[in-house]
Amino acid sequence: MHIDHIGIAVDDLEKAVETYEKLLDGECYKREVVDNQKVETAFFETGQSKVELLGATSPDSVIAKYVAKKGEGMHHVAFEVDDIHAELKRLCEEGFTVLSDEPSRGADNKLVAFVHPKDNHGVLVELCQSVEE
Repeated sequence: MHIDHIGIAVDDLEKAVETYEKLLDGECYKREVVDNQKVETAFFETGQSKVELLGATSPDSVIAKYVAKKGEGMHHVAFEVDDIHAELKRLCEEGFTVLSDEPSRGADNKLVAFVHPKDNHGVLVELCQSVEE
C-alpha cells in the first residue's frame, strides 16, 4: 500500500490548474470527467504520488457541497491497494465505516471506495486499485 494521490477540492478548476502548474513547476498531465461522481479531475505528477484537483460539474455534487460547507482544500488521501475488495472487507472487520459496499469506477482508470472521516481522525480515505483495460 502506498499513497497514490492527495485530492484537493476546488471552486474553480481552471484557476486551480493554473495555480498548481506554477506551484509544482509542471503541467497537468491528465484531465477527466467522472460522470457518476459529478466531478472533473486534473492530475499532477509529484514523484511517486500525484495531486488530484477536484472541481464540481454540478451544483448537487459531493464536491460542490464540500466546497460550500468547508471551503477549498484537502478533500482526501488515496491509498493504492492490490485488492480493493479484500481491503474493504478487512477494514469492515476492523470496525471502519466504509461509504459503499462495492467500489465504483473513479478517475485515472481506478476502482475506488471511501472510508468515513470520523474513523480516520477527520480525514476521508480513498482506497483505489488500478483496473486493466
